[in-house]
Amino acid sequence: MSVDIRADGAVLTVTLDRPEKLNALRGEDIEALRAGIGELGGARAIVFRGAGGRAFSAGVDVTEFLALDSPDAAREFISALRAMLADVRRAPVTTLAVIDGACVGAAFELALACDLRVVTTRSRLGLPEIRLGIPSVVDASLLQQYVGLGVAKDLVLTGDLLEATDPRLAGLSTRLVDPSDLDRTTEELLARVTGHTPTVLAAQKRLFETWQNTTLEQGIEISVEEFAGVFEAGETRTALHRYGVEHGITPG
Repeated sequence: MSVDIRADGAVLTVTLDRPEKLNALRGEDIEALRAGIGELGGARAIVFRGAGGRAFSAGVDVTEFLALDSPDAAREFISALRAMLADVRRAPVTTLAVIDGACVGAAFELALACDLRVVTTRSRLGLPEIRLGIPSVVDASLLQQYVGLGVAKDLVLTGDLLEATDPRLAGLSTRLVDPSDLDRTTEELLARVTGHTPTVLAAQKRLFETWQNTTLEQGIEISVEEFAGVFEAGETRTALHRYGVEHGITPG
């Protein structure tokens, strides 16, 4: 297993730790990622990073694909990847991909599944699967929402990797930074997103998934219930009271 998972207060850091292979993922790593995501404890954010300074991750190790000797084996492998990415997307806390270097294939899908992405200017991103004779699937379907359908088709059909600074990827990075600013920017962003109540984080994350998968009217209807539901939690009233005190606001 080449995944290191460490909890530090409100932040759970998941490091893809196979630098000699550009942090390429094997089946066991995908399972370890899913297990780690399921053990949040008191975390209010999950950070995904790559070890070694050269790559976030080169995606799935090609030897894993070479070992798939039947459609059933292929379906089992991609279903495990799908489940892991769904867990990232649906996590009840903020998820953040910290990308420095290559971010390719399934690792790019992992970044797309995250809520936020801090990306260095020396990073390169793409979906080269078509060059291997296999399609880009699962959370690659999110790409067009970030960069538009035309650019998504360009990336997928050519299999090209683009520099993070390429204007076509302008909608992808939450923060695009010089490598020297990566850690500072990550810490500043984490400070902004970990101070919220677990109740509101979980509600907001559910709503993102709802908005992704329902009509506008259905999403609005469900959001009304989510809004009402957070008032069942005492921490909602505590947060409201604290905000009022900090800003000199009293109930009308």
